Amino acid sequence: MSIVGAVMVPHPPLAVPEVGRGSERQIKETLEAMREAARFVNGLKPETVLVISPHSPSFRDYIHISPGDGAAGSFARFGAGQVRLAVRYDRQLVEAIAAAAERAGFPAGTDGGGDSSLDHGVLVPLVFLRDEAGGELPYNMVRMGLSGLDYKAHYRLGTLVQASVNALGRRVCVVASGDLSHYLKDDGPYGFRPEGPAYDRQVMDVMGRAAFGELMAMAGRRTDRAGECGHRSFLIMAGCLDGQAVHAQALSYQDVTGVGYGVCLFEPLGPDPARCFLEPAKAAAMDQHAGRSPHVRLARASYEHYVRTGSMLARPQGLPEELLNTRAGAFVTLHQHGDLRGCIGTIRPTKDCLADEIIANAVSAAARDPRFPPVTEDELPHITCSVDVLGAPEDIESTDELNVLRYGVIVSKGSRRGLLLPNLDGVDTVEEQVDIARRKAGIISLAGARLQRFEVVRHH
Repeated sequence: MSIVGAVMVPHPPLAVPEVGRGSERQIKETLEAMREAARFVNGLKPETVLVISPHSPSFRDYIHISPGDGAAGSFARFGAGQVRLAVRYDRQLVEAIAAAAERAGFPAGTDGGGDSSLDHGVLVPLVFLRDEAGGELPYNMVRMGLSGLDYKAHYRLGTLVQASVNALGRRVCVVASGDLSHYLKDDGPYGFRPEGPAYDRQVMDVMGRAAFGELMAMAGRRTDRAGECGHRSFLIMAGCLDGQAVHAQALSYQDVTGVGYGVCLFEPLGPDPARCFLEPAKAAAMDQHAGRSPHVRLARASYEHYVRTGSMLARPQGLPEELLNTRAGAFVTLHQHGDLRGCIGTIRPTKDCLADEIIANAVSAAARDPRFPPVTEDELPHITCSVDVLGAPEDIESTDELNVLRYGVIVSKGSRRGLLLPNLDGVDTVEEQVDIARRKAGIISLAGARLQRFEVVRHH
């Protein structure tokens, strides 16, 4: 079978009556929506439920999947130790996901872990699932945490989960546990920030439309300032539904406690290639070299050859005409486990053809980016690569002529010049884009500076 459904739910302990002791009545709409979400999951008759929780064991650069036969937990830390649940783990699916991650060079598995008891991010949804199932959970479970890796990495793990589920033929439901902003009210537990309500409105809109590409693109300071704890949970869930048409339904949203609680249902309707939001990651998970553009294949061959031999790669035979008959500036960007590992490029062409431009810049990105030590041979299986081919820069009069998703920017003043590519993770506004380019150049003020924009063709 496959992923048969998914839900996005919050995890306020006060939702459990023994913890809330009456205060749960203030989130009545959320409780009703969580019961409906539980009925939705149970009605799909899954064999396994995957629960993703921000309060499960987590690491900066590794996503932990709980090992073993099962686990238990209670609400003792919330004064209700009598409320206790135990679950059986689907060991075969856990092992399949861990093996898929290892094959893909992705940092996830059953290593580490610490406290194995179930956390409240898992327990709260399970209480509703248990109660709506008549007092006993009729399925096995997989428990997964989050990490400090970027948004795309969490989405990518979801695609590996999907592939593992399909390979085993399981009926699996995904429960993405997470609260929204914690900064919604002056008298709330964390106070107020204007980014909080804005974030919650955007997430509920995005999830209500199953616009998972937009969810992945939300990374940035404004999202960080919102103080959410569920975004990466939602992204793993979204990755589990990658390549599927999805019917989404936003059931409820409340902010009465100063923390945002949103509940949404997601029902896959069948394959839809237009909804593959992370094609490069999916290709990498299926085959280390299949599906890459010739630009990326050339870049990878160039830096791998240099790292292994210390010599430049000779221009290969049989390259496409575009690489041989075009001259253009190009940037080669390397990532490792979602983090930047090197980026070097040229604004204008410096070589006889684009192929030579890519070869030279790929080597520089791996070995000569002053921000990083040279890439080692042991790192090569974990490096991903993209190539940006730059269009000709054009002068602009003001930042009004920029678009952070479409155009890169060049800021020049005297002999100083700074460049920033378009559509980068964490750069959400033109103001941020220009400011980063200015600071890269060491330009103190934009007064008298020259602004240029350029378009790129990005190859993954």
